[in-house]
Amino acid sequence: MYRYDDYDHTIVQARVAQFRDQTRRYLAGELTDDEFRPLRLQNGLYIQRHGPMLRLAVPYGLLSAAQLRRFADIARRYDRGFGHFTTRHNLQLNWVKLPEVPQILAELSQDELHAIQTSGNCIRNVTTDHFAGVAADEIADPRPWAEILRQWSTFHPEFAYLPRKFKVAISGAAEDRAAIQVHDLGLQLVQGEAGEIGFKVYAGGGLGRTPLLGQVVREFLPWPHLLTYTEALVRVFNRYGRRDNAYKARIKILVKALGREEFARQVEDEWSHLKDGPSTLTTAEVDRVAAQFRAPTYETFAADDLCHLAHLREDKAFSRWVERNVQAHKVAGYAAVTLSLKKPGTPPGDATSEQMAAAADLAQRYSFGEIRVSHEQNLILADVPQRELYTVWHRAKAAGLAAPTVGLLQDLIACPGGDFCGLANARSLPLAAAIQERFEDLDYQHDIGELELNISGCMNSCGHHHLGAIGILGVDKNGEEWYQVTLGGQQGNHASIGEVIGRSFAAIEVPDVVERLIGVYLTTRHTEERFIDTVQRLGIEPFRSAAYPNPNHSRRVANA
Repeated sequence: MYRYDDYDHTIVQARVAQFRDQTRRYLAGELTDDEFRPLRLQNGLYIQRHGPMLRLAVPYGLLSAAQLRRFADIARRYDRGFGHFTTRHNLQLNWVKLPEVPQILAELSQDELHAIQTSGNCIRNVTTDHFAGVAADEIADPRPWAEILRQWSTFHPEFAYLPRKFKVAISGAAEDRAAIQVHDLGLQLVQGEAGEIGFKVYAGGGLGRTPLLGQVVREFLPWPHLLTYTEALVRVFNRYGRRDNAYKARIKILVKALGREEFARQVEDEWSHLKDGPSTLTTAEVDRVAAQFRAPTYETFAADDLCHLAHLREDKAFSRWVERNVQAHKVAGYAAVTLSLKKPGTPPGDATSEQMAAAADLAQRYSFGEIRVSHEQNLILADVPQRELYTVWHRAKAAGLAAPTVGLLQDLIACPGGDFCGLANARSLPLAAAIQERFEDLDYQHDIGELELNISGCMNSCGHHHLGAIGILGVDKNGEEWYQVTLGGQQGNHASIGEVIGRSFAAIEVPDVVERLIGVYLTTRHTEERFIDTVQRLGIEPFRSAAYPNPNHSRRVANA
């Protein structure tokens, strides 16, 4: 993984010292709330429902065991002993004290961690595939390119105050596992006619109040031009993005208003002034960064370990966990393991200090000292020898990290919602708990099969509800919490935005609604058909009818 050089260390230490002084001045009354606000946001500090929330960066979702231990230690000493992993790979601490934040950042910097550009109207944390470097369908490892973009975008003076936040995702595999089509800038690594590497460029994707899929603005961008073209694209957004209305300030609104062809033309025109300029990437520079992402020294194993096969035959619980939580690896005898942060009764994405420390120990012992964060709010051990899976499973179970439900209903995504976030219209976590309790039977979950259910507490869509086969959005009705349901969303190569099925529901109704929707699927599905496949084949009408079995009641509640 990438290790800081002298420039990185100097920059981060300077930022820590700067923010320490800014915080001192604010607490001394020398800075007003309005003056301090952009300064704290540049350092990942929000004021939420109960107080400060600090968002810590996990660039492209990659952590060392030492870094995860640092997170565990910070959460234990400065928070309430847990943190929340988000859909952008970051870790949020919801109970920090403002006077202690500079010291938290100073301690994080000792392990090459920071909170820079995790908030504010700037280029945010670059994300990518949590199986990067180990997936069999990979065209090229996206992590070096993500690191190059991170270095270029951090403290970029021209893009410190964009019209709105700007999110970038990169996919290096045949199957998109980074949801690139719902990002402001999505980059798909592709091969040209001669086998050379380049990027297919998407722009203008995003969720939130106006969910839109990104538009292809360039079919093939040769890799040397990654930074110059990206700079041209962000310049167009910075120049013409709306600043009079925060809800219409994202690049997706600009792309929609101009149209794909006109937006692409303007980017090409701007690029003509930058192309082949000083920011053009060289082979030497790319090789320098890529060298830090070289594959570890794998041992030579048989494709199938005999002891592992025996455990699969003899232990049904282990076999079920392998089926859901273990991913094939491109190197024979290895596997990628998902450590689930979806234990029933626990908020999705939450990890205690003890769990973070346990996951760090597993990474150190069994996965070359590295661990990943997925945008599905789980942790990944990317390089586990197949012969060690049984031991890893037992140790993960002891730490509460082995729920065998990856991709199933209990593996739902949820933002912190109204329990923590000051922007939320409704609570997400109690609803997630109620759904998990309703569908806690593992046999029933496996019978239902793959189903993505995502919950957001407000239109900002931090829970990616638009991408859920079943999406749930918290809305406010006269000061009361209600929930709107969408159907048919999905991520990946065939990404789609879910469609609202009708009027919203009270919280107590939602588990029943979900059960009725699943009932339609179970009675109408074809063999090997997933929930999303059935929705696409039948349309939402049969599901809508099941969700609202009493039309008179539906109208009465809707008019209440």
